[in-house]
Amino acid sequence: MMNSDSPVQRRLAVLIDADNAQPRIIEGLAREIVKYGIASVKRIYGDWTTPNLAGWKAVLLDHSIQPIQQFRYTVGKNATDSAMIIDAMDLLYTRRFEGFCLVSSDSDFTRLASRIREEGLTVYGFGEEKTPKAFVHACDKFIFTTVLLPQETANSLDKRQETQQLKANTKLVNLMRGAVEAVSDDGGWAHLGAVGQHIAKQAAEFDSRHYGYTKLVELVAALNLFEIDRRSQGTIYVRDKRSKPPP
Repeated sequence: MMNSDSPVQRRLAVLIDADNAQPRIIEGLAREIVKYGIASVKRIYGDWTTPNLAGWKAVLLDHSIQPIQQFRYTVGKNATDSAMIIDAMDLLYTRRFEGFCLVSSDSDFTRLASRIREEGLTVYGFGEEKTPKAFVHACDKFIFTTVLLPQETANSLDKRQETQQLKANTKLVNLMRGAVEAVSDDGGWAHLGAVGQHIAKQAAEFDSRHYGYTKLVELVAALNLFEIDRRSQGTIYVRDKRSKPPP
């Protein structure tokens, strides 16, 4: 019997703000969401009578995304946001989902993300780097859509930040060291998975891909501030090189 709490089995509602997301992210978005669960519901909101959503129309069928029509009643007012928020709350109250994926760079969804989390569900946010911090921090995890673009991801990996540059990033160093210290055992060793989970709680937007590394262990190795111990069954532990084992 499969565990319904397993990440691959968690039911997710994916809601996309077509006015604040680009269709070119769709392939990467689909691959990213699979990491967190099953997209049981996929809806995208916008005024489909306008020409600016033509790019989305071309990809909706291939990805089985249901378009929700929302006319603009007044110029300058975003009725799409309201429709998406109302739908999200309706879906929330069905109690059929373990998490929500909110795809937008709009701060109007900050309170929605907070409200969903208040119900004990996980919120994954997806947006551009211009996304207001309030919305980013209201999510359990926030993925900047630049890492979902194949060409830009490749360019990023070609320009991996080297050890000296990484060490100069005080925020990154403090975040990593703080996480390792928080979940380490008496010998100073910390399970890398637990380190990653702790970092996510501290910084929802953290992603090793922003530094040019596809995996957290690669970033840790590049920092050259931690010992890495690869143990049985692929488990990885890390320890701050400044730590001294007890006598």
